[in-house]
Amino acid sequence: MEVILKKDHATVGKAMDVVVVKDGYARNYLIPRGIAVPATEGNRRAVEEAQRLAERRSEKKSAAARALAAKIAKVPCTIKVNVGEDDKMFGSVGTSDIAEFLGKEGFEIDRHAVMLKEPIKELGVYDVPIQLFKDVRASLNVWVVKDESS
Repeated sequence: MEVILKKDHATVGKAMDVVVVKDGYARNYLIPRGIAVPATEGNRRAVEEAQRLAERRSEKKSAAARALAAKIAKVPCTIKVNVGEDDKMFGSVGTSDIAEFLGKEGFEIDRHAVMLKEPIKELGVYDVPIQLFKDVRASLNVWVVKDESS
């Protein structure tokens, strides 16, 4: 029996896939639990329309993310840190520090989107990638400098 999956299923497939399963499995498990619907012509058209709408939404989000990436690339990011002897930093600059800086600049970026491999522990200039959407990454130049006020 052909069914259209409404939800991802580990052994059968992903949502919106048309799959062939045994009749009993479809009637007794997938359809009653709302995991799948029969692959009728009407359901196929509905799935195609839903996929088109999802694709349009994804394209709009991607375009917005690319525009945001261009804006983020132009922002000068300078983070001042306290240092001790020999310019040794106290603590480190992490993803939350960078996300907080971007928040002050007017960008709502989640700290999990900041793709730092490890916290910054030395003064200098760093190129930090920020994942904005599936295929869109922004590049932010971060200057970690000594705080002269302390």
